[in-house]
Amino acid sequence: MGDHAAEEDRPAVFARWRHAAYMQAMASELPRSYATQEVMHLTLAYFAVAGLSFLRALDWVNTDEIAKWILSFQVHPEANDDLDNGQFYGFCGSRTTQYPPNSVKDPCHNGSHLASTYSALAVLKIVGYDILNIDSKSLLLSMRNLQQPDGSFMPTHIGAETDLRFVYCAAAICTMLKDWSGMDKEKAKEHIINCQSYDGGFGMVPGSESHGGGTFCAVAALYLMGFIQPDLASNLRESASIDFQLLLEWCLQRQAADGGFQGRRNKPSDTCYAFWVGGVLKLIGAYHLIDRTALREFLFTCQTDYGGFGKFPENVLPDIYHSYYGLAALSLLGEEGVEPMCAELGIIAAAVL
Repeated sequence: MGDHAAEEDRPAVFARWRHAAYMQAMASELPRSYATQEVMHLTLAYFAVAGLSFLRALDWVNTDEIAKWILSFQVHPEANDDLDNGQFYGFCGSRTTQYPPNSVKDPCHNGSHLASTYSALAVLKIVGYDILNIDSKSLLLSMRNLQQPDGSFMPTHIGAETDLRFVYCAAAICTMLKDWSGMDKEKAKEHIINCQSYDGGFGMVPGSESHGGGTFCAVAALYLMGFIQPDLASNLRESASIDFQLLLEWCLQRQAADGGFQGRRNKPSDTCYAFWVGGVLKLIGAYHLIDRTALREFLFTCQTDYGGFGKFPENVLPDIYHSYYGLAALSLLGEEGVEPMCAELGIIAAAVL
């Protein structure tokens, strides 16, 4: 530990072991400050476990127990259930969503959610569990119940907002399960195209303001579905589906004077957009066009003394969301000591093999 301490006493140095300690703590028990987010416990676990994998510190947790815990959230159809009954048989996000309160009289309560299902499969991939062992048939066939006539997806079968986050989740789920029977790719593609704004970025829904997170979800989904190539020249020359030139300009304009990335015009730089927008540029083959040195320096100013990252440089305390995306951004940058990642799936590259 002496070498680790000496390493982290120097200014502007990647505080690897502090980050690992923070992620280990977050993976072990949900802190009280996250009680209001309990319904997305599984997604919070994804941020922590994925963060440890970036730091090559998965041996700090019991991965077998994590896999067992994740699998306990999957909802299985009954033997006589019709998979066309409108329900989605994926993963619940927490014990709260898995088990209904006493006031709920619905004996078929099913709190499966697309985002939780994506998080579950991602964690299982990271810890080395063969996800082809799960009941993927019922998951994928029932997932088609969530796709809407316009190609978008609801996250749950009981109804909710439809936006690009859930199109991305569906595409990532199909990719990880190596089976595209869970969605209509062409319909999803048309919906994504309709979400591109006049300035080149993508809004979460058609006609909405361009947003870094929405743009990543759009581009990553198209990439996973095979409609975007990792070579910029090919995308600019061959694509007739989206305006790549405007997309490229919009993304490059998001890097601010302080080296960080903003998620929308006239907003401050934010740790997470170093991944959301940087990931888009990585997928379309344009990551080399950013100021990498300035971005690295910005990210280091967002590290906290406790390990982890804050949203902005002036934040004293870390949060699990920005800590994960700070590490993901450093992975894209090729930071020493950080595992390379598969940007389109949000997991380390080694977990994809």
